[in-house]
Amino acid sequence: MTHQVHIIGGGLAGSEAAWQLANADIKVRLSEMRGSGDMTPAHETDRLAEMVCSNSFRSDDAENNAVGLLHQEMRALDSIIMAAADEHRVPAGSALAVDREGFAGEVTKRIANHPNIEVVRERVDTLPSSGPTIIATGPLTAPGLAEAIAKVTGSDALAFFDAIAPIIHRESIDMSVCWMAARWDKGGKDYINCPMTKEQYEAFVAALNDGEKTEFKDWEKDTPYFEGCMPIEVMASRGVETLRYGPMKGVGLDDPRTGRWPHAVVQLRQDNALGTLWNMVGFQTKLKHGEQVRIFRTIPGLENAEFARLGGIHRNSFIRSPELLDEQLRLKSLPHIRLAGQITGCEGYVESAAIGLLAAKFAAAEVAGSSLPAPPLETALGALLGHITGGADAETYQPMNVNFGLMPPLSGPKTKKADRKKIYTDRARAALKEWLAEAEPLPA
Repeated sequence: MTHQVHIIGGGLAGSEAAWQLANADIKVRLSEMRGSGDMTPAHETDRLAEMVCSNSFRSDDAENNAVGLLHQEMRALDSIIMAAADEHRVPAGSALAVDREGFAGEVTKRIANHPNIEVVRERVDTLPSSGPTIIATGPLTAPGLAEAIAKVTGSDALAFFDAIAPIIHRESIDMSVCWMAARWDKGGKDYINCPMTKEQYEAFVAALNDGEKTEFKDWEKDTPYFEGCMPIEVMASRGVETLRYGPMKGVGLDDPRTGRWPHAVVQLRQDNALGTLWNMVGFQTKLKHGEQVRIFRTIPGLENAEFARLGGIHRNSFIRSPELLDEQLRLKSLPHIRLAGQITGCEGYVESAAIGLLAAKFAAAEVAGSSLPAPPLETALGALLGHITGGADAETYQPMNVNFGLMPPLSGPKTKKADRKKIYTDRARAALKEWLAEAEPLPA
C-alpha cells in the first residue's frame, strides 16, 4: 500500500492520528518500533496505545471538568481512543478508567483491520526528508530519532521524570479493614479505601522519607519531576501534612467501622475488567522494589499485599513547542513534519490522543488541498492546542494537562465560582458546534 501520510509512533497519539486519517480515506503507514525487537523502558507489550503509568483518563464530567469536556469533544470527532475507552471502561466513580489490556487490544485490532492503515514494526532513526509525516513517538523516543529531532530544532529536548504506581492483586487485600466507596459517594463504591490513624500516617510518612530510593545517573540529576505525576516520597519530603492534602486525604470518606473520616486514606482503583488488579492511586514512586514491598505493607489492609507490578520511574522528553511548532503542529523548520502527543509537552493520555487527532485533521485537510482552521480557544481542543503552539512561554514551558485556565476568561457579569465551570463548558460546546459546521466540507 502506497501511503500518503507517514506516522511514526503507535501510542495513543499515533493510533488516534492513524484512525482519523484512515477514516478520511487517506492511506497511512504507521511505524511502531515495539514488535521489531526494540522496547522502551516503560512498556511491557507490543500493543498499540499501551497505557503504562495509570489506567485512568481522569474525570468524565463534561459539565464541570475540562478533561471531561475534552472527552466529549473527542467523542464528537469519532475518536478511536475514546471509543475503545468507553468499550473497556471499569468502575472508577465519576472518572473514566479502563481495563488496560482490553483497551490496548481493542485499539490494536481496529487499527490493524482498517484497510487504509499499514502497521509496520520498525524503528525509525531519521526524519523523513519529504512527504507528510506525523511524529508521535511520545516521551520515550528512541535515541536515534530523538537526536535527529534535536538537530532540526536547534535545541536539546527538555526532560522530566515520570513515575509509575504499583498494582496489587485484589485477593490479597484485607477487606475486613478496608471498605469500598467513592469520595462523597460520587459514582458508586468504586474505590478500595485503606484507613490510617494519625500515628499510622506519621509513621508511614517517616518510612517514605527514610526509604531507599533509585539512584539517578549523572546525566539525569538535574531533570525535574512533572508536578502532576510526583513520586509519593517526594511529596512526603515536602512536609508531614502534604500527603493528607493530596492523594491520601480522608475527606468525604466515611469509615463504616467508625462513621467518621479517617485521618488519612490510601485509595486503590480497579485496573482491569475482571477486578483482580487494583492500582494505588497517586502512589507513583522511585523507591527501590524491596522498599516498596516493605513500606506499602505497613498500610492497614495491605499487610499481605501481593504486587502484580511495583512502581518505577522513567525519563520523559519533550520539545519547546511554543517556539518550534506553528499553529497546525508543523515544525517551522521542516513544515512537512508535524509532532503530536506527549513529545509536544502536553501531559496526560487523553491530551496526547487529542493532539494526535488534531494533527491528523490538519494533515488530512492539507492532503486534500485545503486547510482547516484551528478549533476555537474556547473549546478544550483549541485551548490545549493554543497552549502548545504559542500560548505558553517557551523558556519556562512545562507539561500541562487541559484545564479551564487555558481558555479565554469569561466575559459579562461576574458569576458565582460554582457556576463558572458550567459556563465554560456551555460556551465550549457552542464554539465546537460552530467549528464543526465550518469544517464540514473538509475530510471528516
